[in-house]
Amino acid sequence: MLYCAEENHSLINQFIAEIRNVEVQNDPLRFRRNLERIGEIFAYEISKTLEYSVKPITTPLGTSNIPLQDDTVVVASILRAGLPLHTGILNYFDRGENAFISAYRKHIKDGEFKINFEYMSSPSVDGKVVILADPMLATGSSMEVAYRAILEKGTPKHVHIVSVLASKQGIEYIKKVLPNENISLWMGAIDPELNSKSYIVPGCGDAGDLAFGEKLG
Repeated sequence: MLYCAEENHSLINQFIAEIRNVEVQNDPLRFRRNLERIGEIFAYEISKTLEYSVKPITTPLGTSNIPLQDDTVVVASILRAGLPLHTGILNYFDRGENAFISAYRKHIKDGEFKINFEYMSSPSVDGKVVILADPMLATGSSMEVAYRAILEKGTPKHVHIVSVLASKQGIEYIKKVLPNENISLWMGAIDPELNSKSYIVPGCGDAGDLAFGEKLG
């Protein structure tokens, strides 16, 4: 399943517009908060896909039977850019377990790069619903590395991949290299191309730098 939020004309469009806008995005606090709010919206939408069973809840005046979530959710994100999006998802899945993956581009020359995977902290994901978050899905290479790292911790029931901005190339790559039967893609907006450095165009720039400051290397 591929869901593109921008196509459905909701409040999320305003948050995406501010993330893209050069006059707004230079406020790191607002940039992080917009990523967080988008994470909250996606968490709510993903919650509709989970399994529920009715549980009796005791109130001061009686009992109310309420459908409550049965699935165990693991919220996973790629460091460091994924942290605000992760926080937004966790705000709603506040009983969820957490995983963190260190995977980043190591630039070689002339726009060429490889993905360095260094570290992952994760619980078992066996039989659980994993929400894998990274604000940018450019080539799809980092997401593939993160997905395969998750599989080292078990076999998830389902994986929801969440990104704010994606390229058409990245979407097609993910569809090609990852199994389709248990993966859903939740994208804020899908852009037409990548530039020579494999950044999304028009995109928003480097999400990690905008959220947390420029880094060396």
